[in-house]
Amino acid sequence: MTKTATVLQEHERAFVPKEFKVTTWSRLQPYYRDLLKRQIHTKQELEQWLKDKSELDAVVSEAFSWRYIKITIDSTDDKAESLYQYAVQELAPKITALENELNEKLVNCPYITQLDEGQYLIHLRSIRNAVNLFREENIPLATEIQLKSKEYVKIFSEMTIGVDGKQMTLQKASSLLEEPSRVYREEVYHKIHARLLEETAPLDNLFDTLKDMRHQMAKNAGFENFRDFKFRALGRFDYEVRDCEDFHHSIQTEIVPLVDELNQYRQETLQLERLRPWDLFVDPTGDQPLRPFQTIDDLVEKSTACLYKVHPEFGQTLEIMSELGHLDLDSRPGKRPGGYNMPLHLTGIPFIFMNATTSLSDMRTLMHEAGHAVHSRLTNHYKLKTAKRVPSEVAELAAMSMELLTMEHWDVFFEDPEELRRAKINQLEYVLKVLPWIATIDKFQHWVYTHPEHQQEDRQEAWMQIMKSFNSPTIDHSGLEHYLEHLWHKQLHIFEVPFYYIEYGMAQLGAIAIWKRYREEPEAAIKDYLNALKLGYTRNVREIYQAAGIEFNFSRSYVSELGAFIKSELQALID
Repeated sequence: MTKTATVLQEHERAFVPKEFKVTTWSRLQPYYRDLLKRQIHTKQELEQWLKDKSELDAVVSEAFSWRYIKITIDSTDDKAESLYQYAVQELAPKITALENELNEKLVNCPYITQLDEGQYLIHLRSIRNAVNLFREENIPLATEIQLKSKEYVKIFSEMTIGVDGKQMTLQKASSLLEEPSRVYREEVYHKIHARLLEETAPLDNLFDTLKDMRHQMAKNAGFENFRDFKFRALGRFDYEVRDCEDFHHSIQTEIVPLVDELNQYRQETLQLERLRPWDLFVDPTGDQPLRPFQTIDDLVEKSTACLYKVHPEFGQTLEIMSELGHLDLDSRPGKRPGGYNMPLHLTGIPFIFMNATTSLSDMRTLMHEAGHAVHSRLTNHYKLKTAKRVPSEVAELAAMSMELLTMEHWDVFFEDPEELRRAKINQLEYVLKVLPWIATIDKFQHWVYTHPEHQQEDRQEAWMQIMKSFNSPTIDHSGLEHYLEHLWHKQLHIFEVPFYYIEYGMAQLGAIAIWKRYREEPEAAIKDYLNALKLGYTRNVREIYQAAGIEFNFSRSYVSELGAFIKSELQALID
């Protein structure tokens, strides 16, 4: 029996027939109606009802996930687009309305008080929150927002530039900023950003529309602004706006100076009078860009071997996904930008999507998404949907940590010790450099949604001020201000998933802490990492971080300690 067969046998349905496919509302509705009309007379019947509800959620979620996957792997597939639109416009609004009725049935059930608090606390907290936030008038608004936001990825998927006589996506062209020739890098940089500027008006206008609709949703739900509404909608029960502000401040005071030191070192090593934006990704030694793999098959094979070295569960996950065809990794025209791991809660084997060329960042992306995939597999045994739909602060901890844990075994990709050293330096620089950008994007969104009446000019001014506060002063942007004014347009999260971004920064700090433990006591660190992932969302965020042997902490002292650790590791590699 193959690994795949073994895995797929683990997921039997008890409520929704195995042969059932999500197609039309007339076929799907009876299952929701069954749950709505079912009489519940005991605690045991309530628990069975919860299991059946979660099974239906998994069936629907997986069907919707596949429809999204298909429009991202080929944005020219009209049939896939039509099926996705039907799901969003016809099925989702009807499901949302009935979901609220089911949630109300649960919270009003007299047997709810008999449920085990340890097992159901997080789930019931989520359901009660959904009931409190629900407004019928927000259903069509949410549908319109979801459809409208997809215009962003469509715009980006169609953007290409000509380099070396070839048309290529902006994502693929960005990898050329690693090339040794400075003249060449500058040319590519200008082409990328000039192309982005061509879409300034459409993207600004698109965001205005999304911002206004989101603000209306917040007002409908009784909130003063969309930020406060979204914090509650995201289920941020375990921290507050103040914690985000602490994060912003700690990154600005403790991490930005370290990043500036790295940039000073880069400028000196490259022997440059001025460090320009097109100098930030080339290897400081001036060597050719690192190419950890040559083909997609090579990437998968090496990544699987690397993951196995950290823990057998990790390598097996990627192996099974490859066997099932759940990897779409290459970059090609018509494919939407970005990368993701899509959990498939019914079958339990997720899908990884990305746009790989042959760069180090591609390898890092696959390690990151593999962390999500492992997390998905480790939590799929839970019956309740909330237990396996972990909050982003925890999901990204799994992914960010995997990047650093696998780094100990990157000799699979780099047989040459010098190339391995360069790759590790690159990774640790990235770990620090991404934190100010995350803080910039998050603080910007706080401003945007707490000033809902702002004009485009106000937004541009606020963006420039915020970005400057997190920018390394060593980088010379003179004459490039027209690019910087709209640099936030590159960030998909702002358009598609507002406020979902600081989680990457929170998790990056957590990942540094986990890696620090791994360097000191590898077996204990991996054991605690696995135990934390296996908790899914059955504990609150702070408790899950504690289970991993780390803190959910954004104080200056803690961030300073983590930054100093990365600096010392970098210093050892550079010396």
